[in-house]
Amino acid sequence: MKKQYIILALLLASFQYVNAQFTLDGEFRPRTELFGNGQSSTAADGSDSWLQTSVRAAINAKYKTEGYTVYLGFQEVFLFGDRPQISTAGNGNFRVQEAWADLKLADNWNFKIGRQPLSYDDQRILGGLGWAQQARTHDIGVLKHTSKSGFKLDAGYSLNTYGDNIYDTSTLFSYRELAFIHANKSFGKLNLSGLLLNTIYQNGDSNKASLYTYGIHAKLPLGDFGLSANLYGQSGDRISGDGLSDVAVEGASLFSLDATYKASEKVTLLAGFESISGKTDDSAAFFPLHGTNHKFNGLMDRFYVGNHGNAGGLVDLNIGAGFKLPKGYGLNVKFHSFKEQSLTKEGLGSELDLVLAKGFKGYKLVAGYSQFFEPSSVTGADSTQNWAWAMIIIKPKFFSGK
Repeated sequence: MKKQYIILALLLASFQYVNAQFTLDGEFRPRTELFGNGQSSTAADGSDSWLQTSVRAAINAKYKTEGYTVYLGFQEVFLFGDRPQISTAGNGNFRVQEAWADLKLADNWNFKIGRQPLSYDDQRILGGLGWAQQARTHDIGVLKHTSKSGFKLDAGYSLNTYGDNIYDTSTLFSYRELAFIHANKSFGKLNLSGLLLNTIYQNGDSNKASLYTYGIHAKLPLGDFGLSANLYGQSGDRISGDGLSDVAVEGASLFSLDATYKASEKVTLLAGFESISGKTDDSAAFFPLHGTNHKFNGLMDRFYVGNHGNAGGLVDLNIGAGFKLPKGYGLNVKFHSFKEQSLTKEGLGSELDLVLAKGFKGYKLVAGYSQFFEPSSVTGADSTQNWAWAMIIIKPKFFSGK
């Protein structure tokens, strides 16, 4: 017993010693959602909906010195009821979510290597996908440069191989190789970024495809007004859905323009437009790849969230508002009108999204409701296409050097 006390004392002393450089935090995020009634895809007439609760439970440790930073994040995502109450085994979803080291090479140069999120600009092409309980990370090395003038340059490369080095998949979300260069610089109030991204896909021993995504993101605050824009193109090849052949991509594009206006201290107005090219006789459609796609084109995830990958494109016209309500509540309202980007310009419906949030001491409650209005061309759909959810967010700080 005395030996156990000595070990405990040594552990406590070590925590005190590293406290100035060591932080330990976590996250507990349960979310209950209504599925099966129009989220992600059209619900057929007479179909049944169901409630499901998922949880993100994470613990993260960071150790920082003058020469390097090491970060380890462990996470489990589980569903209520996904294992028996007295099971001796887990659900298989516990994993190392992040594990990286950030090495200081020189005053303005760093090299970050390991499992890490890639999140740039508005997360349209490269994003952390924080909405999804599992989130998104990459196994990659990134060389980072920041000049005294504020110019930032990141260059990264990833090679995903295992076993016999054949990466056997045709999905756009999983690549064999990824290389990118991202540059960012402010010119007065204008903040401008450029991205060049190359993703190489492999399905089997010989079938490979190389896809290039390139473009700019711009953001300009003008007093109470704010503007942001995206302009991206894609060219090269991508593996077809059956994984048996390559599909050419020529001149595929994404363009968006969003505006905000702070009408008062409690009201902010929003308006946006986005056009994403669809498939043609000569080219596959544009696909936003590794972005946080849930953030765009409506919260019901009808477009580009594991779907709509090579369809007729999309035009999204949207308006909205954010309100600061009494007692610390916040309400966001947004309405989308969708149609195809192709020459037929077929109507794809519209959507209304409502999100209500309230912060408390140490935690936050967020809830939402969305309604999708199917176009008249859709037959056999349930009369009500909706989705509802509620989430608790707790991020405890166990140890901190601050």
